[in-house]
Amino acid sequence: MDHKIVIVDDHHLFTKALEDMINNFEGYEVSFCAENGKDFIDKLSKHKQKPDVILLDLNMPIMNGFETLSWIKAKKPDLKVLILSMNDEESNVIRAVREGANGYLLKNTTPSGLKLALDHLLINGFYHNELVSTALLNSVNAKPQKPHEELKDQEIRFLKLVCTEMTYREIADEMCLSPKTIDGYRQVLFDKLNIKSRVGLVLYAMHQKIVD
Repeated sequence: MDHKIVIVDDHHLFTKALEDMINNFEGYEVSFCAENGKDFIDKLSKHKQKPDVILLDLNMPIMNGFETLSWIKAKKPDLKVLILSMNDEESNVIRAVREGANGYLLKNTTPSGLKLALDHLLINGFYHNELVSTALLNSVNAKPQKPHEELKDQEIRFLKLVCTEMTYREIADEMCLSPKTIDGYRQVLFDKLNIKSRVGLVLYAMHQKIVD
């Protein structure tokens, strides 16, 4: 069965071209397109099948990308969101990832670059490229505090496993814990480290040399 993709963008010509491109990717199909967050919420409620990835623009009228991302993470936190924007400002990249985006991609990416991002996102739960890595590392560099020093041994072990390609369910098996307990560890790290995504956890661990 093809992976279901939703496009949320107010530029109709771009959206149509993107839809045609994705429908030509092997294993992918666009479920529907929306022109802003409100339109997305309305259409999502009418679709029975849950989408696998939301391609989300940031600059939209009525309900922009950040507002839409906030709604998704509050109401549908299991939905994966890949920001697709012309905006390459580090502040926007950092904000999007910290608020729960699973990746950030510029619209000038190549078709193969988009396909790679989608594949990686579905396999690993996140996608970080040089743009995201540089922005987040610069952000971490500006904050010398080390809140991870207060983490318990099991939380550190969990953080190290998060930096692998294991899924959260596989991490639960590795630690001999239930998926619900693992969700608890994840939320504890989000709260203690002021991070809202797996990408942020990975980059934080790399910068603080918790992992190589």
